[in-house]
Amino acid sequence: MSGEIDLNKMLETLSPALDPVSYVYVSCPPEGADLSDDLVAFATIREAEGLTLILPVEVASKAGFDTASPQRRITLQVHSSLESVGLTAAVSAALATGGVPANMIAGYYHDHILVPANLADLAMEILTGIASSS
Repeated sequence: MSGEIDLNKMLETLSPALDPVSYVYVSCPPEGADLSDDLVAFATIREAEGLTLILPVEVASKAGFDTASPQRRITLQVHSSLESVGLTAAVSAALATGGVPANMIAGYYHDHILVPANLADLAMEILTGIASSS
């Protein structure tokens, strides 16, 4: 498995990047959902209760979904290993201390954090502070 596993190195090289797009979480029925090809999601998560889609606000709005709780995506540019320990805990603890709700999603190469759009700048300050103090 590739990627960094040393927590201190990961924190030093977080390099958070704020996506300019706003996203929303939406849920579709678990089976039989007639999803349009236009619903290109950043991520999908299949749960027993339904299919969660993380859609750009513009896409969700056109499809008639509720867009009242926009989120912004922050990508941690460090290539963390899926076997690394502590990165999610350190990042979410720092954001929680700063009063920022965070939803973490791990990709193969990077971790992504979705935060309320109105707190995205604060989240970026906190994450940048982690990197500079490590």
